Amino acid sequence: MVVTEEMVSNMRPGSVIIDVSIDRGGCFETSEITSHELPVFTKYGVIHYCVPNIPSGFSRTASQAISNVLMPLLLEAGEEGGFENLIWHQIHLRHGLYLFKGALTNLYLSQRFDLKYTDLNLLIASQR
Repeated sequence: MVVTEEMVSNMRPGSVIIDVSIDRGGCFETSEITSHELPVFTKYGVIHYCVPNIPSGFSRTASQAISNVLMPLLLEAGEEGGFENLIWHQIHLRHGLYLFKGALTNLYLSQRFDLKYTDLNLLIASQR
């Protein structure tokens, strides 16, 4: 958690927080998953917006943004000899992978949906 419950409780009443990482467990200790039908709740007078997959509400903009991020990454993967070589050399990219070679590598999703988790670093190391 980046922001503790105590920090939220000390915010001004009427403050708004948007948990953009609720898909991965959230960054506010007070966060609870909400929906488009009931997108907000209030705790300590602070309005919380915790709808998962926020970009889906802005699909065109999200598509353009993801294209701007992925195109250079795909070109770099080609230069590195493939995606596996890219994630071997650039460890920070591993945080963005949820699946690798058919295995779920995201701990939060495995716990949330009671699915088998496999450590991505072990999978990558076993390929070498």
